[in-house]
Amino acid sequence: MAYRVLIAQFMHETNTFSKLKTTLEDYRKRWLIEGEAIVPRFTGTKNEVGGYIDSVKKYGWEPVWAAAANATPSGKLTKETWEHIRDLILDAAKKAGKLDAICLSLHGAAVTETEDDAEGALLAALRAIVGPDVPIVATLDLHANATAGMARHANALVSYRTYPHIDGYERAVQAAALVQETLEGRKKPRCLLVQPAMLQGADSGKTTQPGLMRDLLARADAFEKEPGINVVSIQAGFTWSDIPYTGPSIAVSHEPGAEKRAREMAAALLDEIWKRRDENTSNYRPIADAIAAARAGVGKDGPLVVADGTDNPGGGGYNDTTPVLQALIDADVQNVAFGTIFDPGTVQQAIAAGVGAEIDVVLGGHTDPSMGGPVKARAFVKMLSDGSFKNDGPMNAGVETSMGPTAVLRIGGIDVVTISNRIQTIDLQVFFSQGIDPRTKSVVVVKSVQHFRAAYAPIAREIVLVDSGGICSPDLSRLKFTKLRRPIWPLDGINDPYAGQRP
Repeated sequence: MAYRVLIAQFMHETNTFSKLKTTLEDYRKRWLIEGEAIVPRFTGTKNEVGGYIDSVKKYGWEPVWAAAANATPSGKLTKETWEHIRDLILDAAKKAGKLDAICLSLHGAAVTETEDDAEGALLAALRAIVGPDVPIVATLDLHANATAGMARHANALVSYRTYPHIDGYERAVQAAALVQETLEGRKKPRCLLVQPAMLQGADSGKTTQPGLMRDLLARADAFEKEPGINVVSIQAGFTWSDIPYTGPSIAVSHEPGAEKRAREMAAALLDEIWKRRDENTSNYRPIADAIAAARAGVGKDGPLVVADGTDNPGGGGYNDTTPVLQALIDADVQNVAFGTIFDPGTVQQAIAAGVGAEIDVVLGGHTDPSMGGPVKARAFVKMLSDGSFKNDGPMNAGVETSMGPTAVLRIGGIDVVTISNRIQTIDLQVFFSQGIDPRTKSVVVVKSVQHFRAAYAPIAREIVLVDSGGICSPDLSRLKFTKLRRPIWPLDGINDPYAGQRP
């Protein structure tokens, strides 16, 4: 008889410092899918849902498709939004009758108007429905602010091991394999989580170069080979969230007799994170450095890629700050592709004017003008589209993306991809789908801090990461924490990574 397994996704990385509340409409702009409709949308894709779909086929499970919900990072979920998505999943579990297991795709950093630990609350509610013996596993983003509540109600937390996150599919396959072993009686996993008194750590989880995170993952890989250990997950945490649980953590799924060893492993990994806490490979530079690099690279092969990391929509950035764009215009830099500026009003202005028209724009800078006011310029409407494409790069390959109604505006020597839905620039299709070949440009600007590297590093002659003063700035003095547990490093200058709480 086939095992009956509920599968659901609830994803959001919440920047609690953002003024933009997250609504159901924000989910619909990326995806909010119920029931069987999940299958055609994600079959063949390289994300977690695609991994679960293939695992259903592999193990012959009888799936209960609940919901798949994912929105661009922004501010807290409204109460209505949270309860709607939560109840889609809980109602599916209640109506399913007997369930043998639950497989979830979570982020681990969702915050709502009523819940500081939304994933923990969801897991607790599911556990109350199915009881203590039904295995529940969840994949997490590497930047989860994971909690003891999540670990208490899950049998395993399986986090990404890459940043850029190109292994969501593999982590879902790993999680599903553990479920199958549990259903067959070969495993009895339970999960523990240890979190130090650290706001930041593990070099933010970057894996594109040798360094701390790769070293930690190598140790985790070795630990997972030991008897009684199922999964060793390292979460780097998401800094821009004012909740008690923000920061790095270690989650270990283990067999009943291996808890002591699991805690030793967590302590060893956290001790290394603490000892190397000052290691940081994010070299933010002033915008002037990017302009100088652009001028120095004229005529050279391959584009200079300028990453506007502090306006990264993938971290809750508003996607409409303008200092980088204004600097390029002022410097008269030519042959530039700029991706992207969120400005639905200007897109509608361009649509009304039509392709080939010239319009006077007041572009970007509308959400918080203190981070750079609108750019006032004469723009040529080069292209109009619905902004839809499928990712074909290393991250989320095959996943449909919608920028909403989109206009390519030529301002001087700059092609600005102007969009109606906030998105992070992680795929070359942001440009290719709009008639722009980024490989032929002298400069390519992306609104991203790290994920862009998977697709853009191979074509770049040089990469410059800039701090434009956006909401995702690494300058912690700009963030006012009120709920964060204290004392905590680096805000309080402590010398004990556990602040009196040993693992």
